[in-house]
Amino acid sequence: MNDRTCIVTRKTAETDELIRFVVGPDSAVVPDLKRVLPGRGCWVSADRATIDKAAAKGHFARAFKKQVIVPPELGAMIDGLLVRSALGSLGLARKAGAVALGAAKVDGAVRSGKALLVLHAFEASDDGVRKITQARRATVHLGGPAIPVYKLFPEADLSLAMGGANVIHAAVLASDAGKAAVKRMVALDRYRGGSPDDLAMIAAVAGDDDAAEDME
Repeated sequence: MNDRTCIVTRKTAETDELIRFVVGPDSAVVPDLKRVLPGRGCWVSADRATIDKAAAKGHFARAFKKQVIVPPELGAMIDGLLVRSALGSLGLARKAGAVALGAAKVDGAVRSGKALLVLHAFEASDDGVRKITQARRATVHLGGPAIPVYKLFPEADLSLAMGGANVIHAAVLASDAGKAAVKRMVALDRYRGGSPDDLAMIAAVAGDDDAAEDME
C-alpha cells in the first residue's frame, strides 16, 4: 500500500527506499525526507547516483510537468540532511542509554547480543576494528546475531553527537531509540551506495577457527 515508483528507474519500492520531492514557491525542487510537505510530490530511489541522474537528466521537470529549478548541489544537500538526521538520532539514543562507547564496551555489547549495529569512526585503527570484528564473529559462532558495522562519520562528528571526546567506536543497542537510530544509519549508508558487506563473511567464517584475515 505504501509503494511508490521512482521517476528515474521506474521501479516500485517501499517509501523507506525512496526520497520524496516537492516544488517550493520559488519553483525549486525540495527534498522532503520526512514526507510531510504539502503539494504534489515525486519519488526517487534513495541513493546518490540516482538523485544525481534525476537532477542532470531533467527527470524532475518531466515528473512535475513544468520547468523547475534543481539546486546545483542537490545530491550533497541531501547527504548533509541525512547526516544531520543520523547524528541527531544517535544523540537521542545516547541520552536514552541506547549507545555503548569505547572499544571495551562495544565488544561487550556485541558479545552479549545487545548491539544492533557497530559504528567505527573514519579514523579507527585497523587493530581496533579487527578486535571488534573478532567479537562479531564469535557472537555468530555461538548462535547470536550477525551485527552489521558502518563507517559513516569522522571522529569529530561522532564525538559531538555523543557529547564526548574521541569517540572512535560505538554500538547502538536494542531499544526504541536504538532502532530509530539504526533506521537513519541504514538510510545514510544506502544513500552513499554502501552496505555492511562483511556480514556474509562473518557468517561464513564464524565456525572457522583458523580464519585469520579480517575483511573490514
